[in-house]
Amino acid sequence: MKKYNGVIVPMVTPVSSERKLDETAVVKIADFLARNGVSMLVLGTTGESPSVSMDESRRLVKLASETVAGRVKIYAGICGNCVEENIANAKAYIQAGADVIVSILPYYYPLTSEQMFGYFKTLAERINFPMMVYNIPSTTKMSIPVEVVNELSKVKHICGFKDSERDEARMEQCLKLFKDRENFSYFLGYAAVSAKALQLGADGLVPSTGNFAPGMFRAMCEYAKAEQWQKVEQLQMETDEIAKIYQSGRTLGNSLQALKVMMSVLGLCQPYALPPLTDIAVAEQKEIIKETQKIIKKYKLK
Repeated sequence: MKKYNGVIVPMVTPVSSERKLDETAVVKIADFLARNGVSMLVLGTTGESPSVSMDESRRLVKLASETVAGRVKIYAGICGNCVEENIANAKAYIQAGADVIVSILPYYYPLTSEQMFGYFKTLAERINFPMMVYNIPSTTKMSIPVEVVNELSKVKHICGFKDSERDEARMEQCLKLFKDRENFSYFLGYAAVSAKALQLGADGLVPSTGNFAPGMFRAMCEYAKAEQWQKVEQLQMETDEIAKIYQSGRTLGNSLQALKVMMSVLGLCQPYALPPLTDIAVAEQKEIIKETQKIIKKYKLK
């Protein structure tokens, strides 16, 4: 088994009605995930990372790290267009207790393959710490070519790749390259094809639905290790059903608040998002709560 594997939940960033970091909820969520045996990515896309202030992002990493106390790994995301600020944040997250840094591309200027490679290589050299490359074209509007990822996999300190691009042929290509690489892990960031990725040899999953049902994804990975594929497929269908409650018919931004509404039913956080995202309608929230209560009862979630 590779060092970096299993489920990494892209943790939501809980905030109060005043849109300030809800530190009590950070502790609740981090402990909930750790008790379910899953690692967490703080300040990822699901964590609204571009909207979290520098001070609160550093506080978030510190709180999460203190809460899990080494039970699971803390992956901390950096994003932004200023390279020096990204490096400074990464170093601050390391001081706060992060185990791995995760980076997306700067997203203001379109970048060439050479510029993408140079950016990640510079980060790895300057941070001098385990780092994962994160591909998410839905937000950066750029796809990191597989050839670039392959070259980055040979760079010191770059230990893995999280791919959220919805392209199954690309996923298969990546897994052919990386599944047998001892020091480089492949994580799927598109939960709807989790079962297929695990069958093809993915090292782990990064599912936003894991904020609500982390144990189901942990079980999926455990069944995959035991090659009990029928059970893996069953869990794929069940987690897809849960995901539809907050994702179906919504933009990415609106789905993040809908997920927090679901989590509020479990008592984990309040149902608020950070600007520029806005609250979804009260009637819509009530319907989400109704569907969430049904799914909790159906799958005996807590």
